[in-house]
Amino acid sequence: MKKIIAPILLLLFISCEENDLKQVTEPTETIEALNEYALINKIFQDIGNTTGDAILNAEESTNTKKSTQSKNEPHITVEPFDLTTFPKTITVDFLDGTLCKDGITRKGIVTIVSNNWYGQEGSEHTTTFENYYHETYKVEGTHKVKNLGYSDGSHLKYSVTIEDGKITTDVGESITYREQSYRTWIAGSESPLNIWDDQYLLEGTQNGMNSRGLEYALSITDPLHFVLLPRGIESGILKIDIGEIKDIELNYTSSTITILGVTYPILIGN
Repeated sequence: MKKIIAPILLLLFISCEENDLKQVTEPTETIEALNEYALINKIFQDIGNTTGDAILNAEESTNTKKSTQSKNEPHITVEPFDLTTFPKTITVDFLDGTLCKDGITRKGIVTIVSNNWYGQEGSEHTTTFENYYHETYKVEGTHKVKNLGYSDGSHLKYSVTIEDGKITTDVGESITYREQSYRTWIAGSESPLNIWDDQYLLEGTQNGMNSRGLEYALSITDPLHFVLLPRGIESGILKIDIGEIKDIELNYTSSTITILGVTYPILIGN
């Protein structure tokens, strides 16, 4: 998402009359809010991927009765260590810092409580954090996932709820985040232990407050198509409200952005 920031700054200046700008959020504040939203969204989407991966690895380890851990991976423990007893607590310990395969250094503990395995319809998975850091950002909150079964007979669909989401920077600034969304797993389910070939559709809403107290809200009006390698969004439409600036539309399908009713072509990055 970082590549959209500079074009938005330019478009806000050329789309608004001077008097209009006085009545809405300062453009620089809007840019800051977008940057911070992009950051916190990326971190919590990453947590969703990490959580699912940990549960699948835990299932594999209890099935084979041996650890699946390899180099550059966290320590994963499962209690009770069997295939059938639930609820089950899965602890993912990144120790004092683990440089993972995706180049991200994570540290601290992620704890997942599951009432069944990830692929089972109706299964619920609640994730909490203990001194957990994504790079230099401390992560807090509760991440809940529920398996809703097969949405169209072939793709698993999950509801995702994030409550009290928060990241704190290394200089003490905090950004809050809430999410109510749905993820449909459209590719990669046939190789559950390899998350890098995964693709999914995301729909729903997200909102929060940036480090300066500016509120933001986002709704997905056409599902976002995520791929993990290379990481990106291939299509979909996102509606964004930041402060007093409403109805910013970011269209990944057509690579356009609409602000104050005017549409511009842009280069959309992730």
